[in-house]
Amino acid sequence: MIADKSKYMPRIIDKTVKRYLNIFGAVCIEGPKWSGKTWTSSYHSNSEFLIADPANNFQNRELAKISPDMVLEGATPRLIDEWQEVPALWDAVRYEVDRRALKGQFILTGSSTPKIKGILHSGAGRIAKLRMRTMSLYESGDSSGHFSLEELCNDNITPSITGDVNLRALAEYIVRGGFPSNINSQTESSNLLAKSYINAILDDAQRVEGKKYNKHKMLLLLRSLARNESTVVTNRTLAKDIKDVDDETIDNDTIANYLDIFDRMFLLDNQAPFSTNIRSSIRVKQSEKRHFCDPALTCALLSATPEKLINDLNTFGLLFEALCIRDLKIYAESFDANLYHYQDYDNKEIDAVIELKNGNWCAFEIKLGANKIDEAATSLRLVHDSILEAGGTPPSVMCVICGMSNAGYRRPDGVYVVPITALKN
Repeated sequence: MIADKSKYMPRIIDKTVKRYLNIFGAVCIEGPKWSGKTWTSSYHSNSEFLIADPANNFQNRELAKISPDMVLEGATPRLIDEWQEVPALWDAVRYEVDRRALKGQFILTGSSTPKIKGILHSGAGRIAKLRMRTMSLYESGDSSGHFSLEELCNDNITPSITGDVNLRALAEYIVRGGFPSNINSQTESSNLLAKSYINAILDDAQRVEGKKYNKHKMLLLLRSLARNESTVVTNRTLAKDIKDVDDETIDNDTIANYLDIFDRMFLLDNQAPFSTNIRSSIRVKQSEKRHFCDPALTCALLSATPEKLINDLNTFGLLFEALCIRDLKIYAESFDANLYHYQDYDNKEIDAVIELKNGNWCAFEIKLGANKIDEAATSLRLVHDSILEAGGTPPSVMCVICGMSNAGYRRPDGVYVVPITALKN
């Protein structure tokens, strides 16, 4: 059923979907389960075909297998939801786009990526892919949106008082997460949904390649990833963590295999290293920083509540960073920027790097408490100066994203301070 547009909660990705439909024959919106892909895609569609509809013993799925071309008949843009259930639909869409030679014909959604062997053509130039994430604080109404990340990255914001922030509210945003169905739920209910999500993922993982996996060991790996949220631990370290904490043994090949499955189910959303040549002699590490697609899942795996986070500020800080990284990715991608992290061999780090289309890059440190702003600003200045001294290109903008700051402003040292609850794209 086409979405009731009067009840639709606007998403930041909407503008990009419209733009892509005017450029490409089809758009594929990928992302984690329950992130709102179908709702958003339906909002932009004029007809739809739901592969996973259980009606009449999953009649739609069987029809798609027998006659993919019939699935594509209907008013455009036509939504094909959960296309990966019948991978042949990808080629059918690509062929029909070529045949019609028109823009904006189809919107595909997918909550997992099948092995490429099931698809004959990449779809390059015909089907554009978009990554959809759970809701940012601005989308859920928990950020005032007083400051624009795009304007900030272009060194163009006006200082302003934004109001006090409640520490417990920040903890609740993390535990609740950004799943649309959770936004208006009580914290206890949202925690149950996140736990249900983990169980659903473990069940769905069995179907990704049609194989049976050890759900217990998968869960152990997920718990280890949760314990190592917002860090750059290796697979070997994850194996050691499982052995030390859970007294279980998982070999490196199994870990790599399970991580690949989680990636293809969009359960993980790791932060790539900043690898652009900064034209200096500084050696930059090339390790990804580990993140779940939403901090609520980390909380579910750690049995974390707002009270527990408030009583464990170290874990609170790591999960606050995860929440900020999720939001920064959503905001940055809306203006075609990319988000990374930075770590060099002198142990200088930057929590988030945003690279702009013009090649400039901006450095962000993320701190929960206002008492850490000076320390974060000093760290940013050290990285800036070391890159400059080495003959490289330093960040054009430096900023501390803070949880408990009540204002957005520029410090005398040139470093901005902006509350995450006052940020938008």
